[in-house]
Amino acid sequence: MTGKTVYLQAAGIISALGSGLGATEQILRENRSAIKPLALFTPLHGAPLPAGEVGVDFFDQRDPAALPRTHRLALAAVRQAMADSALLHPPEAVILGTTTGGILTTEQLLKNKSRQKELYQYHGLHSVATCVARECHCTGPALVVSTACSSGVVAIALALQMLRSGLYKTVLAGGVDSLSRLTYFGFHSLQLVDQTGCKPLDQNRQGMAVAEGAGMLLLTTEKPDNYLAEILGAGLSCDAYHPAAPHPDGQGAFTAMQNALTDAGLPPEAISYINLHGTGTPDNDLAEAKAVRRLFATVPPLSSIKGASGHSLAAAGAIEAIVSTIAIAKGLMPANTGLQHVDPLLGVSPLVKPLEAPVQTVLTNSFGFGGNNGSLVIGAPNGSVSRAASPQVAALAIHGYSCLSGAGDTPSTINRLHAGGSVAGMTEIDTLSRNLPSRLVRRLKRLPRMTLSLAVQAHLDSDLTELKPGSVFMGTGWGGLSETHDFLARLAESKEQFPSPTDFVGSVHNGPASQVAIMFGATGPNITTSGGDYSFEQALLAAQLMFDDQDRPALVLVAEEGHETFSPLLDASINNESALADGGGAFCVNRDRKGAICCISLPFYKSCEAENVITDLVKTLDARAGRRDYALILAGIPAAMHSQAAPQLEEFTALLQTSAPIVPYRQLTGQFACASAVATALAVSLFVSGTIPGTLTGGPDIALTESCHKILVLGLGQYITAIELCRP
Repeated sequence: MTGKTVYLQAAGIISALGSGLGATEQILRENRSAIKPLALFTPLHGAPLPAGEVGVDFFDQRDPAALPRTHRLALAAVRQAMADSALLHPPEAVILGTTTGGILTTEQLLKNKSRQKELYQYHGLHSVATCVARECHCTGPALVVSTACSSGVVAIALALQMLRSGLYKTVLAGGVDSLSRLTYFGFHSLQLVDQTGCKPLDQNRQGMAVAEGAGMLLLTTEKPDNYLAEILGAGLSCDAYHPAAPHPDGQGAFTAMQNALTDAGLPPEAISYINLHGTGTPDNDLAEAKAVRRLFATVPPLSSIKGASGHSLAAAGAIEAIVSTIAIAKGLMPANTGLQHVDPLLGVSPLVKPLEAPVQTVLTNSFGFGGNNGSLVIGAPNGSVSRAASPQVAALAIHGYSCLSGAGDTPSTINRLHAGGSVAGMTEIDTLSRNLPSRLVRRLKRLPRMTLSLAVQAHLDSDLTELKPGSVFMGTGWGGLSETHDFLARLAESKEQFPSPTDFVGSVHNGPASQVAIMFGATGPNITTSGGDYSFEQALLAAQLMFDDQDRPALVLVAEEGHETFSPLLDASINNESALADGGGAFCVNRDRKGAICCISLPFYKSCEAENVITDLVKTLDARAGRRDYALILAGIPAAMHSQAAPQLEEFTALLQTSAPIVPYRQLTGQFACASAVATALAVSLFVSGTIPGTLTGGPDIALTESCHKILVLGLGQYITAIELCRP
């Protein structure tokens, strides 16, 4: 079957290079560096390090003063993309890669010792995607990918699969990050910053220059009259080697590039130009060069633009995808700005000045902490290349599961839930570490311990123990709160002299998922989502779209930690009087129903602002199965959304007209962002037992039979989601 062509209809870009495609093109033609000493804030010691800072004149002064810098950068790029499109309807989905969220604002609030909860409302990564969705009137899913510096490319890769699947016709995808103390001092603590500027691939390179920016791509399967380029293919991989260092031979980089070419249906010799990740750090540049030499018999022209723009982290992949379209449209291959003496160990010859020549196809790379690698192949309009087959978006088969809660491990949690008891609370730290090697966890804090424990137990619980998981799809609402808090606290206490490199690496949202990949040697896609109360749903959707391994299973897992300082400030459903709760769930899945416990899918995900959203939900569920098929409905109502969600549930119940009992599961799990994963683990356990106990529902026991064989995990509030589980 011929796959759908995905067109890049319009794009918006803002970075240290300027605002808009024209300004970006001009500075690349001039081969000038926009990296300057940091001016956003003043370090307490020493001269400011070079950074790629966006000029204040590029921001829209109409934005609310309380809106964090990351959000404002995202909106600037979105407005460009939407203004340059002839789109008659809003995009149907938004997928955003980001790592910083509102951290710059949070840093200042913490410094001022503010305890006003509403001031922290923009901290979460998901708040950036929500802000973007509202700006472009998108009422479909607003997803967040956080895979460190590959986030922008991974977001585009996920959008590509969404469009090819036929589920959506138009998706806005991109990446954004702002400068912050966390990233500025964090990368400096790892000794990865070149104090004289950034010189990728230079013999005397000493590191990167931290930067900021945003790139937004409006992608569609409906061919526009005029469009910028075609997204031909994407490839993802994971090094499964080290939390912060690349594989020394560039194995993951090689696999990502090879996968992107295969996905595009192109041989290496079809590539006109390679936009390198090229951060300027010695190890990264060398690993990428090795991978390029291995893949290309004859290496095409190549360069990194980070000597001009700096490294804008999650935004880099999206910004450089747009730079790749400029290369195609203008026949302009950018120079490797800052390069003076090519490192002979690299074995490649980067462009030392801009090259004007026809460009038909570009391979662009982005690699990040945790060994998360992403590559894209972008082609000229009306290119005559074969298309990849459209993916089949089928249900996943669950072969093993685990969960953690305040009650403890899987048996403790499930037994108490079956009895109708509450499992709210925080898992004991000893429980988290019980099934893990002490040498592995001694330097790990709460969230990665929780994640590893869940992963190990789900794998051991499955009938696939002879096969190690090859892919990891993780969700977390807030990421490593302990590491983020401790990094910022130590930074303040030491007056910016001794930031912790270990806490910085652990603060990235995808850190726990990379630990899982290292443990299992999982070199396939490694995607971390961060969607607040809908983080598990986003991870499940990513797995449903991106998992295609025929040989090894995948892990779909979600974990959330309760934090004494941060949780009451950040999570709207928690107040200072609330008892903290945390936990998560993990599921070992593949596409083979043989031997599976049950199957799982996500048939519905829309904003509550969508017109007739509950009616559409019921129609979607009716189209998949009769109403009598549901044996149980587990309804998720975040406390902060109760006034909004209660009427939603009432309308849903009236329209669905089902006799299935409805259990509001957060009354049992407690309030934390990933509670839906514990509810899903409960649902899986009911398929194992074959009976829904009356102690859970307040009624008689219900047997799961052929005619009554489905369980629905319903998400309410800001977004309406439906997770469906059924017998295999």
